[in-house]
Amino acid sequence: MFLLLWAFSFGASSLIQDTVKLAEVEVYAPALDRFAQGQKVISWKKAELEAYQGRSLGDILQEQSPVFVRQYGAGMIASPSFRGTSAGHTAVFWNGLPINSPSLGQSDLSILPISAIDQVSLQFGNAGALFGNEAIGGSIHLGTNSEFGKGFQAGLSQQIGSFGLFNTNLFAGLSSKNFSTKTKVYREFSKNNFPYKDLGQIGTPEVREDHAQFEQIGIVQDLAWNLNSNNQLKTAFWWNKTNREVQPVMGSNTNDEQEDQAFRAVIDIFHFEKKSVWNLRTGFVRNEQLFNASQNNSTQYFLAGDWDQEISDKWTSKLGARYTLTKGDLSTYQADDERIELYQSTRFSVTEKLSFTLNLRQLVYSGTFAPFTPSLGMDWSFWNTNSQSLQLKTSLGKGFKVPTLNDRFWNPGGNPDLLPEESLSGELGLTWNKEGKVNWTQGLTYYKMSVDNWIIWLPKGSFWTPENIKEVSNQGIEYQGSLDGTIATWKWELTTSYTFSKAITTVGTDENDQSVGKQLPYTPKHQANATVQLRKSGFSSSIGTFFVGERSVTADNPRMMPSFQLFNFGLGYDKLSLGKHQFPLSFQINNILNTDYQVLYLRAMPGRSYQLNLSILL
Repeated sequence: MFLLLWAFSFGASSLIQDTVKLAEVEVYAPALDRFAQGQKVISWKKAELEAYQGRSLGDILQEQSPVFVRQYGAGMIASPSFRGTSAGHTAVFWNGLPINSPSLGQSDLSILPISAIDQVSLQFGNAGALFGNEAIGGSIHLGTNSEFGKGFQAGLSQQIGSFGLFNTNLFAGLSSKNFSTKTKVYREFSKNNFPYKDLGQIGTPEVREDHAQFEQIGIVQDLAWNLNSNNQLKTAFWWNKTNREVQPVMGSNTNDEQEDQAFRAVIDIFHFEKKSVWNLRTGFVRNEQLFNASQNNSTQYFLAGDWDQEISDKWTSKLGARYTLTKGDLSTYQADDERIELYQSTRFSVTEKLSFTLNLRQLVYSGTFAPFTPSLGMDWSFWNTNSQSLQLKTSLGKGFKVPTLNDRFWNPGGNPDLLPEESLSGELGLTWNKEGKVNWTQGLTYYKMSVDNWIIWLPKGSFWTPENIKEVSNQGIEYQGSLDGTIATWKWELTTSYTFSKAITTVGTDENDQSVGKQLPYTPKHQANATVQLRKSGFSSSIGTFFVGERSVTADNPRMMPSFQLFNFGLGYDKLSLGKHQFPLSFQINNILNTDYQVLYLRAMPGRSYQLNLSILL
């Protein structure tokens, strides 16, 4: 597909002349927070993601956000936990398409490379009314950007590092005033042969990991075309294939292997009118997984349309529908699932400083109605001066999670009578912005959430089966802050975050359930991170740290994992050039203090490692 699109793009190259400056035209993409008043949102654009080239989405979430990432080892499965919820309570989107596995109900962050992504946004808290299924703890939005009027662009990026790290990324783009195409190709490889202390052996000898090799290749293709002043076509395709030796737990010598392959494609057609935008979207997501000799495949087809209208200066509305057809072909079952959902969002701007949103959604799956899902949010900038402002954000909403294909159809044990999980949550946040010699943004958010009909797998005779048993309560505080200024000729920036999360079981499996009143497994109460950056004349340096508090291994909390804190260092120079060609250089040291730690019990993690990055930009 990408070769055909490139051939077409060269057919359009006659539109480009080196001596003509072309006006830049942006691809229409509604902002994530357009109807998310009252909710916390964190975003990183392409320039901010460059420091994480050659690394995964899980790395930036763990080091730069309040999200806890459960890692099963270097390059192994990594799953997000927003506000004490599970990975299955996090919706993940790529260019507007839901990409969570329909069989597992979650995504593996370790096989979502930063090299394939141009922007990342995190939305915290309940957003079932806005984004649909699984958006209980939060949602992750990944995107690729199309640019017009840039002519020809190309580049090569190479990373070399410890433990056999060898990553290569290439991109090329061609664009005119009305046409844009961009191709990315990447390969990421690591032997992951790091040394560690094996707690599974007597005397905890130091050994070297010999079964954790990771290899990933992929292609991302974007195309955008302004058909005329009122219509725009945008398409994107992403193929990713990963081969992993599954890292065994300490003391084990298993030799499991896993291959994951994903095909994702989306086509968007936009029709622009004076005060409204029509969007028709279709796409598909296919996941193929081979674990040893067990093959599990699933395919999702999407068709959606919405109408975004500015009714007046104060009222904005969005009305839409989405149809999803899922086909599961797994080792123990085959199943189809159809879903239809209707959604409506309304924003009312009382003044420039006060706005409200009301979001509504109804989903029907396999003839079953999911819970009707409303949410209400408010943003209020109640105090403003020339240099300072205070903003209050608050929201209240419901969320839901439909049982996965495995929950309903796994053989033996699947339970087709499961109810969707339901959540009710609210949050209250205060943000203080100040401009001056030192600029700062300080935000504090309190949230509270309850999840009913929590699905848990329990033994039933000779097999396990899922039931709607547990109820869980989550509440906590999140702090997010940034400061920046200038010292002499150096620009500096400090970003910090801290999270306190209390997530406990309120209703257990029976009256003897020892998990009631206890913190959920692998859910730290305390988590924090901080990064300091210095920049001057193309030079940049940074030092960052992140802390993860104690976590329990089991629901009744008899065994606790110790807390850990890691430090990373980075150094870069982006002004090296030869003619029109640029050669950005950077160097990183991860886990500077060579800290011995585990995120999950008996899952070894690497110590100090080094990475050198060299790019060539044409």
